Order: sequence, then structure tokens, then C-alpha cells
Amino acid sequence: MTLFEPPRKARRPSLTPLIDVVFLLLVFFMLASRFGTEVMLPMPLVGSSGAAPYSGPPRLVDVTPEQTLLNGVETGEAALAAALAELVETPGDTIVLRGRSGADLQRIVSVAEALRAAGFTGLVLVE
Repeated sequence: MTLFEPPRKARRPSLTPLIDVVFLLLVFFMLASRFGTEVMLPMPLVGSSGAAPYSGPPRLVDVTPEQTLLNGVETGEAALAAALAELVETPGDTIVLRGRSGADLQRIVSVAEALRAAGFTGLVLVE
């Protein structure tokens, strides 16, 4: 009977758990990072300082999931700029955008971009 057993050959550590951790970190950082560029849409909020006082006829654009309303009257997005041109004196006059229940943010931004492309710069977003 021997008091000491023969020394075992040292096992090499397995690299499989380390590779798993590296892949999990890679997936985490890929999902947490942003790949697109952010675009800022300049739009003052109601009550912000420096805004010109509201004057002239009402110009309220309601955006719903299915339609666009100008002062409560259904107006197509194509005819919205022409209808608003009759109500404003200058392109910088205040136009109020209001998203109604169910309208997603992308639809509101699309209407705002179409109005900006038509030359209207006084867009105000209300809740």
C-alpha cells in the first residue's frame, strides 16, 4: 500500500464555456447598439418661450390612424398643404398638430414632414 498515489496528468481547461460567454457578449452588444442615424425634427412644444402668439383662423390638424382632419373636416394628405395655404398668411404661422387615439408616431411624423416639405415651418405638436 502506497501512501502517495502517482500524480495525475494535469487536465487542460476546456475553452467551450469561455467561447459561449464570448458569443453571448457579442449578441448582447449587437442587440444593444444602434445602427441607424437619428433625425431630429425641429418642432416647438406648446407654451415654449419665444413662440409667436397665435393669430388668424384655426389651423388644427388631427391625425388619426385612417385619416387626416383639418379643423374637423376630413382632408387627404395630398390636399392638406393646399387647404392650409388658404388659412395662413405666412409659412411661419402656427399650425397645430394633434395625434388622436390610435395614431402611431410614425404617421404623425409623416404628416409633419409633408407639411415641412410644403414650406410650413410653424408646426406645433400638442397632446
